[in-house]
Amino acid sequence: MQTSHSIGEKIIALRNLKNIEQADLAVRSALSTEQLNLIETGVSIPSLGVLIRISRALGVRIGTLLDETAKEGPSVMRMNDRKSAYSFSTRENKSREHLSFYSMAPNKAGRHMEPFVVDIEPDKDHHLTKSSHEGEEFIYVMEGKVTIYYGNTVYELEQGDSIYYDSIVDHLVTTSGPQAKILGVVYVPF
Repeated sequence: MQTSHSIGEKIIALRNLKNIEQADLAVRSALSTEQLNLIETGVSIPSLGVLIRISRALGVRIGTLLDETAKEGPSVMRMNDRKSAYSFSTRENKSREHLSFYSMAPNKAGRHMEPFVVDIEPDKDHHLTKSSHEGEEFIYVMEGKVTIYYGNTVYELEQGDSIYYDSIVDHLVTTSGPQAKILGVVYVPF
């Protein structure tokens, strides 16, 4: 997948710039060297939590791995400008993605929040796993029905419903329907 490969290339470039060996970054990110190598080569699609751990270990915002270019001032996103998505999986070491993220502020420099429109495909195989990372998340259901597994609690949300939670608690966002669409805002302290 082209997008995951460009993220991998950015990780390699940042590692080289900061003179960090792959094995050192793997340890700092709590990943195996093999898993980091698969991400860097674009073979494996990391979860959002894994990307956050990598960005923290590199000392950069997660947006640095996702942005094409950054500019000062406001970022305006027109509906027709949402052309590419970043796809993530919540399966460790798997390449099947079930979340397609469309950044709503891809060029805003210095932002502290990451707003996305996310298309969610159902997990027919029931192999998705919860993940956690620093920060907070806000989710607003735009279409369909969404299931949020948060710690030991399950929340069923429908169109127009929202949830705000601490993302340090293990969580999983999925759908059992044909597809769902959410507005998600992720805040990760830097």
